[in-house]
Amino acid sequence: MKSHIGLIGLAVMGQNLALNIARKGYKVSVYNRTAQRTEEFVKNRVTNEEIEPHYDIESFVKSLERPRKIILMVKAGKPVDDTISQLLPHLEPGDLIIDGGNSHYMDTERRFKELSEKGILFLGMGVSGGEYGALYGPSLMPGGSREAYNLVEEILLKIAAKTEEGPCCTYVGERSAGHFVKMVHNGIEYAIMQAIAEVYHIMRDVLSLSSEEMSSIFEEWNRGELSSFLVEITYKILRKKDEETGKPMVDVILDKAEQKGTGKWTSQAALDLGIPTPSINLAVVERVISHFKDIRTRLSKLYNKRRSATQGSEEFLRDLRNSLFFAMFMAFSQGMWLIAEASKEFGYGVNLSEVLRIWKGGCIIRAKLIDTLRRYISNENAYLLENEEVMNLLKGKIDSLKNILKASIENEIPVPVLNSSYNYFMSLTEERLPANLIQAQRDFFGAHTFERVDREGVFHINWEEGEIG
Repeated sequence: MKSHIGLIGLAVMGQNLALNIARKGYKVSVYNRTAQRTEEFVKNRVTNEEIEPHYDIESFVKSLERPRKIILMVKAGKPVDDTISQLLPHLEPGDLIIDGGNSHYMDTERRFKELSEKGILFLGMGVSGGEYGALYGPSLMPGGSREAYNLVEEILLKIAAKTEEGPCCTYVGERSAGHFVKMVHNGIEYAIMQAIAEVYHIMRDVLSLSSEEMSSIFEEWNRGELSSFLVEITYKILRKKDEETGKPMVDVILDKAEQKGTGKWTSQAALDLGIPTPSINLAVVERVISHFKDIRTRLSKLYNKRRSATQGSEEFLRDLRNSLFFAMFMAFSQGMWLIAEASKEFGYGVNLSEVLRIWKGGCIIRAKLIDTLRRYISNENAYLLENEEVMNLLKGKIDSLKNILKASIENEIPVPVLNSSYNYFMSLTEERLPANLIQAQRDFFGAHTFERVDREGVFHINWEEGEIG
């Protein structure tokens, strides 16, 4: 009997996804560039699952039923192109390749076009949920042609995470839509993680709370409107002890945050499309700053921070909670607006409410807040703010955010994402921004022209002598 589907790339994510598929009743062929990893996987992890190992591309492809369906779980970039090149001589028109890695959406766009010309179907599929999600149910974001999606819809719906609203998988949209949506998912993830870290920073260095105390607060918050995967793992992290030293684990971890590029790609795409994503941008910047540990250490000795210990009153903790909610809301607002603009610009045909639905389970940014967002989201109101109920919700948090920003300034604590969330909201709700002065400056030094508020047309003047046209 031939296999229903094949999977290439047996790092932990690939292994777990193969096991997930096999446990849903499908026969899976697997292949890895290094034979040793395939052997170890079969020996150590495969028990009763119908998983068939292969040690060369040709036999791997031959083992699959037609039309062949192959998932790639390999490192983004050149390894994906190399693997596709190895597969192509053994494939025929109508076969399907699915890239399940974190590929840049423009690479997916190119691969879709190149493979379409050869008659090969292609899906770029975002996979969120980490190792646990891959094994027990990820959030899946496949993009490509409907024809390609239909070939694997049954399998994808079965292996995806489940919520009360169904499997966390949907056809996202045309061509590179799936990888674009996954990229923005990760950008939102960056912003929320940074916002949580900023709240933790205030708790640690202004309120002088212990890790255990902070853990209890985050655990309590996770029972309410902040309920989310990222808040949940935060309280669990803060409770974990280092076995060697007995100290809180978080205190022995160096303050240098790594990144794989998806947050940066989100910021770059937002700038290219002209959509404001300040929270995501600054979350990326803060990860970059964190890497300059030596510089930060030297500069900290030249500037002594003024910190005044503050009691963690119920009011202050309420303000922190409200501020984190506000920042999370703004992160989603910026991300969804970006997806909507990309869908319009690239003809993706993305359903924003469906994207939020499949983020309710399995993925890293799953949160109770998503239910609120889905009530108000539409492709016409993608930034989520043009609704009286949303405005009332945010108005109820804004004073708390102001209080936290004041406390951060007084105690010289950097809170770029909390601050940018406030400024993003205030800028979007400001009828008359000072951009008129910037436009005048541009016209003064570069004759870039300007529009007027009192009549139609485009104008330029000689600023030192009067109007010239």
